[in-house]
Amino acid sequence: MPSAIDHLVIAVADPEAAAIELAERVGIATGGAGRHPGAGTYNRVAFLGAPYLELIGVEDPKLAASDSIARATLAALEAGGGLATYALLDDAVEGTAAALRANGSSIGPVTHGSRQRPDGDLVEWWTARPPELGLDRPPFLAKHSYAGAEWGSQALADRRAFVHPIGSPATLVRLDIATEDPPALAADYARTLGVEFWAVADLAVCTLGPHTIRLVPTREMPVPAIVVIGAQVTEPRAVEAFGLRFDVEPT
Repeated sequence: MPSAIDHLVIAVADPEAAAIELAERVGIATGGAGRHPGAGTYNRVAFLGAPYLELIGVEDPKLAASDSIARATLAALEAGGGLATYALLDDAVEGTAAALRANGSSIGPVTHGSRQRPDGDLVEWWTARPPELGLDRPPFLAKHSYAGAEWGSQALADRRAFVHPIGSPATLVRLDIATEDPPALAADYARTLGVEFWAVADLAVCTLGPHTIRLVPTREMPVPAIVVIGAQVTEPRAVEAFGLRFDVEPT
């Protein structure tokens, strides 16, 4: 079963410019960067401990049309940018995906992906994805090769201790997604990923390890998605950027 949020895929027109804006306005610095061969996308990555924000752009729309994450990115960019989709961490993704398909899930087989960092280091991962992705659909499952400059044990320790421009380490706390029908979308998560939500009226809530996911009625959300980040700040603050809102809360 998924154990946490792995990363958020945030569609931006220019990942380099978005990285500067994320540091200046939100106080979160980016680290890794690279390109996705065959998918027509490229990115900058901001680590929040183990989970991360992926600022992703499209450089080849024709290639992007053949990849589900890239298609979700294109759709988000056409709407002005913002959260395109996200991934849940599952270090046993092969077994999980097989079990889900055996129980009628539409999730696809596990596929391998990689990108090459500017320093030449290869970052590798595996995903299992529903046929299509987007904020009105369940996310995908991911696991990583825990090696190298970005995912080795020392890299993970450094990420947890990294002091962002905000003045301290930072961590992902919660993700809120606006949807017209939270119970219906929660039921889709259960069918596709086996992830269960509990409901209060028409709010659906799920806890995965250190993270909370909330499906909120659209009428109650000012933006399509809210990312809640915990940091050593004295007072909470909210910043709107890239078509979503970042809430920074004291830890």
